[in-house]
Amino acid sequence: MQMPVKTEGVAEDASSHDLDALEGAEPADTRVAGEDETTEPDTDDSSDAGGGDAESTPGPKGRRRRGWARPVAFAVLPGLALLLALGAGFLKWQDSSVRDAEVARIESVQAAKDGTVALLSYRPDSVDKDLGAARDRLTGNFRDSYTSLTNDVVIPGAKQKQISAVATVPAAASVSAKEGQAVVLVFVNQTNTIGNDAPTDTASTVKVTLDKVGGRWLISGFDPI
Repeated sequence: MQMPVKTEGVAEDASSHDLDALEGAEPADTRVAGEDETTEPDTDDSSDAGGGDAESTPGPKGRRRRGWARPVAFAVLPGLALLLALGAGFLKWQDSSVRDAEVARIESVQAAKDGTVALLSYRPDSVDKDLGAARDRLTGNFRDSYTSLTNDVVIPGAKQKQISAVATVPAAASVSAKEGQAVVLVFVNQTNTIGNDAPTDTASTVKVTLDKVGGRWLISGFDPI
């Protein structure tokens, strides 16, 4: 005995099952498609390349900085070099001036001492030669005045009265000294002897002015103080 088959319910169940399957599959297809779209690699090479160029290429500010820095460097560096050269030249000149003044001071003091001794020292038997040699240490108007004085007074008196004089310089100090002229303060002790009389000693201070002539310091002024 055959049981009646309910094909209508089966058909409905099958249709319902197929519909559910289709409805379930459709979202799955949608997700897969979405995943394919979202996981697709972004190949925007132009953006990366542009970013690299932006880092390597200076912007307007960098160009402006280099634009004014170069002229400033060209303007400042020569001026700085000139200042350094002028400073070095000034220091060299100053050092040379100090050395020249020191040399003038030493030489003029020695010339004043030697000249004073020569001017004031003589013996009656050699007075012409002694005072003639002293004239070679003089210059200018003072040479002429000394020559007249010695020829007219000192030499004849030394011979006639047998006068001798010996001068010494215990000390001398430079008052001023430069390349061509100097002033020296000289302290003089002089011993005079007349004939057979006892010697007499005198002390004096003289301001000696010297000029440098032909590389030699010559006395141009002899002023007792």
